[in-house]
Amino acid sequence: VQLQASGGGLVQPGGSLRLSCAASESIFSINAVGWYRQGPGKQRELVAAITSGGITNYTDSAKGRFTIFRDNGKNTVYLQMNNLKPEDTAVYYCNADIKRLSRYSPVVNYWGQGTLVTVSS
Repeated sequence: VQLQASGGGLVQPGGSLRLSCAASESIFSINAVGWYRQGPGKQRELVAAITSGGITNYTDSAKGRFTIFRDNGKNTVYLQMNNLKPEDTAVYYCNADIKRLSRYSPVVNYWGQGTLVTVSS
């Protein structure tokens, strides 16, 4: 199984992007998911997270601008980013706990390959 993050791109300050995180093949479930980012010269940081039950958590810089949500039917988790700022420029990664085959499968943690978000005028 590979975790695929997509939706990055170049956007002007104040613009919006929606990132997606999905498995590369059919799986039983995606449980807890976190979106992380790593800006130039910075350490990777957690931006937003969501549990299997839909409980969300955000870093202070993301509160009020970013929304993490999930579509369990599609086993996809999204990060809606509004009012983007130049300091949001980073490679964004998703990290997820996955059960591959059934509810009895072990939970395995995966990282996606990253998608680049550039906020610039």
